[in-house]
Amino acid sequence: MPTPRFDLCFVIDDDEDILLAAQLVVRHLFRDVELFRTPEAAFERMRARQPDAILLDANFSRGATDGAEGFRWLDRIRHEDPDAAIVLITAHGGVQIAVEAMKRGATDFVSKPWSNERLTATVRNAAELRVSRRSARTEKAKARTIAAPVGASSLLGTSPAMARVHSLIEKAGPTDANVLILGENGTGKELVARELHRHSRRKDDILLTVDLGAVAESLFDSELFGHVKGAFTDARADRAGRFQAADGGTLFLDEVGNLPLHLQPKLLTALEQRQVTPVGATRPVPFDVRVISATNLPLPQLADETRFRQDLLFRLNTVEIELPPLRDRREDIPLLLDHFLAIYARRYARPLRALTDETLAMLVAYDWPGNVRALRHAAERAVILCENDRFMPEDFPLPSTRPAPAAGVGSAPFATPAPDDLNLDRAERALVERALRKHGYNISNAAAELGLTRGTLYRRMEKHGL
Repeated sequence: MPTPRFDLCFVIDDDEDILLAAQLVVRHLFRDVELFRTPEAAFERMRARQPDAILLDANFSRGATDGAEGFRWLDRIRHEDPDAAIVLITAHGGVQIAVEAMKRGATDFVSKPWSNERLTATVRNAAELRVSRRSARTEKAKARTIAAPVGASSLLGTSPAMARVHSLIEKAGPTDANVLILGENGTGKELVARELHRHSRRKDDILLTVDLGAVAESLFDSELFGHVKGAFTDARADRAGRFQAADGGTLFLDEVGNLPLHLQPKLLTALEQRQVTPVGATRPVPFDVRVISATNLPLPQLADETRFRQDLLFRLNTVEIELPPLRDRREDIPLLLDHFLAIYARRYARPLRALTDETLAMLVAYDWPGNVRALRHAAERAVILCENDRFMPEDFPLPSTRPAPAAGVGSAPFATPAPDDLNLDRAERALVERALRKHGYNISNAAAELGLTRGTLYRRMEKHGL
């Protein structure tokens, strides 16, 4: 006999024969099946043990055929445990009672006399749903502890380009429309997602981020859709996917442009059907999320059918928000610098220093290929290292060669060390910078060519001030 997949089933019926027959049919699914002649006894037992599935008779009093008793106990059980998976057993007025039971939250129903195959499938599906609900609650609670807090806006900027971004956020935020955020790395796409969530009716629920560029292809289904215990070798317990964990809130799909073409139909199907089927499960699970996605790919590449499915693109970009690179909103640089320098002065207990005019002019003139992220890192480093009463140009060591503009706009020479320069740090910096420029600062592609993970490349960039 195979190992049972579920822990516990309750069977509640006043007929001893029905209890024994049901136990014989479903016992291979559960480690334990408990039988009850009265709903009161089962309800009391629930205080000690919560079953994965409950088989509940619709009538208990002699001569009763209207299902009123079953409905009353269905309501009481679901009030006590909203995730309870209850299968109603009907004998009289089958269809009408079954319809009413489903309206009241029953998972399914079976009619007496039942087919053993039908009973087995119905109870198995109910238990899967119960376990999935419980797993989703657990994953959602975990996600809340790691999800970024959504507080006051940190999307700073008063330039005309940023004014357009704020206007779109105010218009799209209160809706449930899918939003696609475009922009180079470091421009603040995740901040826009947070702002959209903060302006939405879901603001009191979770904002959960998934970096699709970091999800291994072999784990895509399990990560996004979840899995049941035993679905594959390492599936030691049921696990809700990200869609279920974000239920009721907002799911932010970062780096969606890096999703391989053969996986894109799976994401499209989930978005179209508003339900997912965990790996190894036989029953789909509905979800209610608002989807926001982001990519650093320019529109011409997204419009390429060989790289990105157009039906998926249409599903994602009901509203499109394009974030400008920092070089196109230089008037925001002083504001951003004041913000970052103040944050890091507090964090590192350093005095709040001003910038010399020369330093500010140098920073405003720089093209910032890493955008706001690079500016923030430069500000942090300057706060830590500055030894004067004001920030000087040397506190912000910038590459002597002018950084390359965005991919497709032009090119700049790679910072290549002299042939006899064997300094390992300088050689590493040159290789990282060359890979970044070659791929238009697409972190995933640059990391792949360098043989690094995205996280490792970010650390190397920070180390070398890139």
